[in-house]
Amino acid sequence: MSKGLFISVEGPDGSGKSTQIDLLKKYIEGKGRRVTFTREPGGTPIGEKIRDIILDPENTEMASITEAMLYAASRAQHVSEVIRPALERGDVVICDRFVDSSIAYQGFGRGLGDAVATINSFAVAECVPDVTLLFKLDPTVGISRIKRAQDRLEKENLKFHQKVYEGYLEVEKANPTRVVGIDAGRDIEEIHKEIIDKIGKLL
Repeated sequence: MSKGLFISVEGPDGSGKSTQIDLLKKYIEGKGRRVTFTREPGGTPIGEKIRDIILDPENTEMASITEAMLYAASRAQHVSEVIRPALERGDVVICDRFVDSSIAYQGFGRGLGDAVATINSFAVAECVPDVTLLFKLDPTVGISRIKRAQDRLEKENLKFHQKVYEGYLEVEKANPTRVVGIDAGRDIEEIHKEIIDKIGKLL
């Protein structure tokens, strides 16, 4: 489908994704490759407006299926406007969250099951990551790391976040050739070393 490389980065809230994404971006650029970094929900002007709706703590009445479909709508625009064109240019795309987040958060956390994968199959139109880095961290630890104001999903109870984490583990089990599990409870440099060992081979 493309000349580029598509890397998605997944994991529960507070697992340290942002720090490692910054380090990975610098490493890849140091190898002479152009990097397009983007995030979900969001990544486009339309997607960022949808993000504001999804994550607004005041939107407590939002139905689970509405949430799932808003994520998919943002993702459809994201793939069309940013991800697919970047891959066709030959960029390395690093995306902070992608379909696996919806499967974990809405499929498992909200209990919507296989409907989430079905909705998103239309949204991504066969645009699938080449590799997914899954940051694995107990949700009790992850939530305690968040020092800023929490968004609507971060404010959910521990039971919800535990279901989400179980969902991620199921995603890893179901996709052993794509998903690389990363122990996110270790030292920053140790984690970075493991990541560049994996990604370096793909580059």
